[in-house]
Amino acid sequence: MKHMDTRSLRLFLSLAETLHFGRSSEACHVSPSTLSRAIKQLEASLGVELFLRDNRSVQLTPEGIRFAQYAREALQQWEQVRMSLLESATELHGEISVYCSVTASYSFLYALLSRFRQLYPRVEIKLHTGDPEHAIARVQSGREEISIAARPTQLPSNIAFRPIARTPLLFIAPADQPDAITHWSRQPMILPESGISRARINQWFSAHQIEPTIYAQVAGNEAIVSMVSLGFGIGVVPQIVLDNSPLAEQVQVLDVFPALEPYEIGLFAQERKLRSPLIRAFWSLLDDGPVQHMP
Repeated sequence: MKHMDTRSLRLFLSLAETLHFGRSSEACHVSPSTLSRAIKQLEASLGVELFLRDNRSVQLTPEGIRFAQYAREALQQWEQVRMSLLESATELHGEISVYCSVTASYSFLYALLSRFRQLYPRVEIKLHTGDPEHAIARVQSGREEISIAARPTQLPSNIAFRPIARTPLLFIAPADQPDAITHWSRQPMILPESGISRARINQWFSAHQIEPTIYAQVAGNEAIVSMVSLGFGIGVVPQIVLDNSPLAEQVQVLDVFPALEPYEIGLFAQERKLRSPLIRAFWSLLDDGPVQHMP
């Protein structure tokens, strides 16, 4: 039963809520063609159209409305049965999907998985790595059960968070520029395209009435470290990224005051899924004490 395919129902419900193939495919992290194919397969299995669609709009048919109610109830019942079976088992078994950035996997995940493997050897971990910006969305969509990322200012109401560690956001400059701290704010800046760190950087500059000269906006903190080490400008990255970077000796940390608000990194999960024995078991790993950051 652990391999029961609920993916098509989740894709259908996402489209039923957004009525937009582009937004649904983005939220579910699948291509529009994959989403369209899944819907067509459902319609073929049922023998009815679930959506009316043209070049401008998507609408649920009456049959689609009825099927949406069934899909929600089926997924809820599936979760309830799965949790009940796990609770009655003498030893936890099954699988958990975990999502995090490569940096987080180096820094925190090793210690967490080492503890978990000792306690629950029959539980399989499915690990996916990628952009930390997608961590919460992947949990919200049900694609992942747990993710590790920085806590946003506003946490979605249905998402639970448990802190692991705090890490400063640092201004960095090329190591071979000893006078970089002088008039550093007038030098070209290499900033993240978006995300929590970009929001905090923008707020910091605004609060100090600084208009930065932006040389580049890039995706990924590791790319910022690389560009700074090559002398392209000043960057901002979390300390854990710098601690794990092979280019750490090629950059220097600038003593900028006041400091940027630090990251709070932790676990994310849907609140309702914390009733699952498997998710509770992973969540409770932090009961044994803080996870040691591994530089």
